[in-house]
Amino acid sequence: MSRVGKKPVIVPAGVKAELKADVLTVTGPKGTLSLQLHPKVKLTVEADKIQAEVENQGNKKDRALWGLFRALIQNLVDGVTKGFEKKLEVNGVGFKVAAQPGKLVMSLGFSHPVEMAVPKDLTVTVDKNTITITGADKQKVGQFAAEVRELKKPEPYKGKGIKYADEVIVRKAGKVVKVVGGGK
Repeated sequence: MSRVGKKPVIVPAGVKAELKADVLTVTGPKGTLSLQLHPKVKLTVEADKIQAEVENQGNKKDRALWGLFRALIQNLVDGVTKGFEKKLEVNGVGFKVAAQPGKLVMSLGFSHPVEMAVPKDLTVTVDKNTITITGADKQKVGQFAAEVRELKKPEPYKGKGIKYADEVIVRKAGKVVKVVGGGK
């Protein structure tokens, strides 16, 4: 039995879940999200809860699907009610970030400014050198944050680059310079 899969997903007030031909659609105050179900996963949708089941609970791969789809459904419900957020910090001398309508413009020490198109269902705000990415779809928020971070990963010597707000960069010591002509 999947410990995660056994728990039902509670549907809060103001959220509507609908199952049509192996596609679960969840609608709430922050938008509408859909999920294509795996053929081995069966859902029971009621007014206040969604229960996931699999065909063969003894099969290890089916149990993994059971827990996975229960977690994905929970993310859909959380996304349309609260939404998801990722914060990135830009560290480095001369590194600048600006949010313009539909794009993110960054000066990251290259010979040119870097422009990234923001997906239409995400919101990006910039406060000094902190980028905040918000949206209803957890996967899209995380993917866009990873793409922004990939432009200039933080380096371990001075900590320059783009990092997640809760990420810890393990710092390294620089080269040790020997004294020339010090002799005995």
